[in-house]
Amino acid sequence: MPAWPEAATISGMDVNAKVGVLLPTVQTQWETGDDPREAVDLAVEAEALGYDSVWANDSILTPRIEALTVLTAAAARTERVTVGTATLIPVTRRPVNAAHTLASLDVLSGGRLVVGVGAGFPGRFGRPLHRWSEVPWERRFARLDETVALWRRMWSADGPVTFHGDVLRLDDVPPTVRPHTPGGPPIWLGGSTPAALERTGRLYDGWLPYPPRADDYAAGLKTIRESGREVTPALFVSVAVTDTVAAGEERLRAYARTNYGMDLDNLRQIQAVVAGPRSYVAEYLQSYAEAGARHLICRLATTGLGEYRNQLKLLAQ
Repeated sequence: MPAWPEAATISGMDVNAKVGVLLPTVQTQWETGDDPREAVDLAVEAEALGYDSVWANDSILTPRIEALTVLTAAAARTERVTVGTATLIPVTRRPVNAAHTLASLDVLSGGRLVVGVGAGFPGRFGRPLHRWSEVPWERRFARLDETVALWRRMWSADGPVTFHGDVLRLDDVPPTVRPHTPGGPPIWLGGSTPAALERTGRLYDGWLPYPPRADDYAAGLKTIRESGREVTPALFVSVAVTDTVAAGEERLRAYARTNYGMDLDNLRQIQAVVAGPRSYVAEYLQSYAEAGARHLICRLATTGLGEYRNQLKLLAQ
């Protein structure tokens, strides 16, 4: 059973934060006979159910629909919800091309885009991403920060941009389409290491971590705020609504093996996860809201689109 700080019982109460859902774009979330195009239909359903946002995650290492492709389709079919990346890995794209694509998506969504970004991390995901992208692993954080700085320069410039950083050096980059959002869409940083907290407070518009304890979240947010910069505090969390806590634990075990290739106990050491009756889930999420999170991005712990649709409705209730 997950631990969280003591909180009042909130059965029947709304969680005091915006709530969004990660769209089921990864192949492991589809069963035989599922139509992956339903991911866009589910974005429309999420908006109708009252969710505040829909998101897509990013990787070239596991089969999935490319994040910016599905968000463009979702933006065309929705009117109100934020569309966002949770998170985009910019190292897999050329910086100038990515600036153009993101600006275009912001235009087509009418300014509803949020760009969550990450630099990758050591282990089974980080280094292979860099290898297949033909980009050095070294200085990955500087590369990410400079890529974001280049994007912002391009999104605000009236003419060609020259950018000379420690990693990126580009001359006379032609102007891109001007984003709908002045200066470009907000950019949130994923990560909760001390270095990530420092960089969030210095350079980014929002914070998108997934710490397994609400008190760790509160401590990280306090560090960011001490920098004097106001950011949007968000949380990435895996969620399922089940009849009992025991049923929720069993679902999470299968989900951890299928989607992360690890045991639930190991996943719970690094990521916020919860499953159980609605009041149980709400209390867990509310503990992060009380710690300062203002936008909860929920990855529904499912392995089929039919069950995803069911969980989308259960969580909305």
